[in-house]
Amino acid sequence: MGLFERYLSLWVALCILAGVVLGNLAPDLFALIAGIEIAKVNLVVAVLIWIMIYPMMVQVDFASIKDIGKRPKGLVLTLVINWLIKPFTMAALGWLFFRVLFADFVDPETASEYIAGMILLGVAPCTAMVFVWSQLTKGDAAYTLVQVSVNDVIMIFAFAPIAAFLLGISDVTVPWQTLLWSVVLYVVLPLAAGVWTRHRLMQSGEAQVNAFLARLKPWSVIGLLATVVLLFGFQAQTILAKPLAIVLIAIPLLIQTYGIFAIAYGAARAMKLPHNIAAPACMIGTSNFFELAVAVAISLFGLNSGAALATVVGVLVEVPVMLSLVAFANRTRHWFPG
Repeated sequence: MGLFERYLSLWVALCILAGVVLGNLAPDLFALIAGIEIAKVNLVVAVLIWIMIYPMMVQVDFASIKDIGKRPKGLVLTLVINWLIKPFTMAALGWLFFRVLFADFVDPETASEYIAGMILLGVAPCTAMVFVWSQLTKGDAAYTLVQVSVNDVIMIFAFAPIAAFLLGISDVTVPWQTLLWSVVLYVVLPLAAGVWTRHRLMQSGEAQVNAFLARLKPWSVIGLLATVVLLFGFQAQTILAKPLAIVLIAIPLLIQTYGIFAIAYGAARAMKLPHNIAAPACMIGTSNFFELAVAVAISLFGLNSGAALATVVGVLVEVPVMLSLVAFANRTRHWFPG
C-alpha cells in the first residue's frame, strides 16, 4: 500500500475538519460550487467521483463479464440485501428511535420527517461510491459493474413503490432526471472512457495497463479526499447549527449501516463467496445513493425539512463509516476462499 492508502483514514478525518472549517469561513464559495448542478446532481462532485471511478473502469475486462452468470451467488446476495432487507430495517430503526427512544427529544412532526428521510436512504442503493469501495477492497471490477448495473435497473421500477409503501403515501415523485444523470455521469461515461483506454493500452500489452493504473492510483484517492472536503463544506453551517439533531439522526443510521454490513458479510461467508466478490457485494448493500435520496426528500418535504436533513446526515456518515468497513473487510480477507 502506498502512503495515501496506508493513512487514508487520517486524510479523511483531516478533510472532514477542513470541509467544516472552510465551509464556515467561505460559505459563499461553497454555495457557488453547490449551485453548479444538473437535475440536483452536482457537477463538481460528479467530476471528482468520476476521477475515483475511472481507474476501476480501466480494470474491467469485458471478456470476463460473460462468465458472471456462472457465479450468481454474489449478485443474488446484493439483490436480497438491497430490496428485501435494507429498506425495511431502515424503516423499523427510524420508528424505534424517533417514536420510542428519542420521543422526548423530537416533536412528532419532525420525527416523522426524520423517519421519512431515513426510509429514502434505505430504498436507494449506492451507484457511484461503491466502485471506490470495491477498488479499495481489491474487488472483481467486472462483477462489481454488473452488480451496480442490475441494481440501477431494478431501482427504476422498485424505488417509487417501496418508498411509497414505507412512507405510507400513495404518490412518490421520482426525479427521473436525477436518476438518469447520475447513472450517465457515474457509470456510463467513466465506463466508456475506461473501455476505450483499456483497448488502447492493451495494444501494448497487459504491463502497459498495470503501469497506467499505478500512475492513476494517487489521483483516485485525491478525488475521494476532495469529495469529502466539498460534501462537508456544503453542510458545514448545518453541522454547527443543528449538532443535536445530527447526532440523533446519525445514531440509527450508524446502527443500520454496521448491522446491514454484518448481515451481508455473514451471509457472504456462509455462502463461501470469494473475497473479491463478497466485499463489493456487501459494500453495495450497505452504502446509499444519497444524491437520489436527497433529491426526493427535497421534492416531497422541502429544502428545510427534517427529511432533507436526515438524507444529508446520511451523506456525512457514509464516507468515514464505509472506510471503516473497507478496513475491516481487508483485515478479514482470510475468512473467505481465495
